[in-house]
Amino acid sequence: MMDLDKIDRKDSILDAAEKLFSEIGFDASSTRAIAAKAGVNMAMLSYYFGSKDGLYKAVLERRLGIYEQTFHILNDEASSWDQLYTCVDSHAEHALSDHYFQRLIHRELSLQQRSDVTDFITDHISRTTNEVKQIISKGIENGSFRNVDIELTVASIFGTTYYLVNSAHIA
Repeated sequence: MMDLDKIDRKDSILDAAEKLFSEIGFDASSTRAIAAKAGVNMAMLSYYFGSKDGLYKAVLERRLGIYEQTFHILNDEASSWDQLYTCVDSHAEHALSDHYFQRLIHRELSLQQRSDVTDFITDHISRTTNEVKQIISKGIENGSFRNVDIELTVASIFGTTYYLVNSAHIA
């Protein structure tokens, strides 16, 4: 088991990398700059992540994993409204509090420079939206929701969240 000091250092590295990757991109972010920002030496980056690519993947996995945890804690006995509320609330909370990560995701999806990273993010987004679609579909079936266009509803939910995240600086 890792001791707390090791966990703190690893999180510090991940936080520093996430911020740099989102601000200046993967290619412009050097491991030296990440180590300096995290207050660790270069050997520690290599020890935990192996390479800059490994670090980048760890940054993505950490945040995307948090989003996916929402679906694992949903109570199957809860109403469709409660399940949808939990998903939307959790997504909005994470999106609004993780603005560096949101910027990173948007950068990757718009530039599509690394197909493996784009595929990884797209797969996650597909799983997330499919879970929400299932909740809405069940809600329509059990009479909790009106018969709505599920695709448009999901696009509205996630689109509104992304709009709020990306326009927060102008409001």
